[in-house]
Amino acid sequence: MASLDRPRRLVVNADDFGRSHSINQAVVQAHTEGLLTTASLMVNGAAAAEAVALAREHPRLGVGLHLSLVCARSTLKPTEIPGLVDHRFQFSNHPVWAGVRYFFHRGLRWQLRHEIAAQVQKFQATGLPMDHLNGHLNLHLHPTVFGLLWRHAEGWGIRGLRLTRDPFWLNARLASGRWAYRISHALVFNLLAAASRRRLLARGIKYTRQVFGLLQNGQVTEAFLLRLLPRLPPGDTELYCHPSLDEARPELEALLSPRVRALARELNLATIRYQDL
Repeated sequence: MASLDRPRRLVVNADDFGRSHSINQAVVQAHTEGLLTTASLMVNGAAAAEAVALAREHPRLGVGLHLSLVCARSTLKPTEIPGLVDHRFQFSNHPVWAGVRYFFHRGLRWQLRHEIAAQVQKFQATGLPMDHLNGHLNLHLHPTVFGLLWRHAEGWGIRGLRLTRDPFWLNARLASGRWAYRISHALVFNLLAAASRRRLLARGIKYTRQVFGLLQNGQVTEAFLLRLLPRLPPGDTELYCHPSLDEARPELEALLSPRVRALARELNLATIRYQDL
C-alpha cells in the first residue's frame, strides 16, 4: 500500500505469542532489547494468560490475533464444532488435509465462522487493542477463511491483516536450499495474496506491500537479516519470525543482534506496527 517514493518501514512480528513461556519471554526480550515491534497472540495457547499480562506491561508492543484453525486448540467445545476438532478440543495436525476439507465441505463454514468469532471475542476480552490479524500457518488466506474474515471485518474489528507474499526471486538471492518448500509456498501464497488484495482495499484493511519470513520457515537468522535489510523494497514490509528461548533461539538472537540493529540504524529503517501504517 506504500508508494515507491516513501521511505522503507518494517513491521517486525513474532508469531505464536502465548503458545509457551519460552516464546513469551523471547517476545518481550526481542521487543525491549531488539527490533521486535508486534506479536500475534494465540488466545488458546498454554501460556496465553501470561502473554496478555506481559503485553499490558509493554503497551508499545502491537498485539494482534494469531487465528488458529489447525495444529492448535479451539475456543468452542467439541460439541459446538464437531466437524473441526476432536474430543480434546484439538484441530487437525494436517494443514493440507484440513484446508481441503474447509474448502469443499460447505457444512463446515458455519462452524468456522463461530470458532473465528469466538477467538476474536476472546482476544477482545483481554482489553488489548487488536493491532492486526494473521493465521497460524497463514491459514487466514485460505479462501473460505478469508471470505469469512472479509465479510465480518468491521464487526470483528479487523483493521490490519498480513497479506502473505514473500518475493521469491529476492528470497532466492538471499538464501539457498529447501527449494521444493520455497517454490511451492511462494506459488500458493502469491496466488492467494493476489486474490485477496482488492478485497482488502475495498474494506480499507491495512497490509504491507510484501512479507518476509514465509520462505525462511524458522530460518530468520542474523546472516539472513544482514543480507535482507539493505535489499528491502521501498514502502512498508512485514518480517515475521518465531523467536523463543529454546526451539528457535537463532531467530531471537537475530532480533537482538548488535550488527543487525546497527545496520537498521545505518539504513534509517523505521520499525513500526500495523497500527502505524
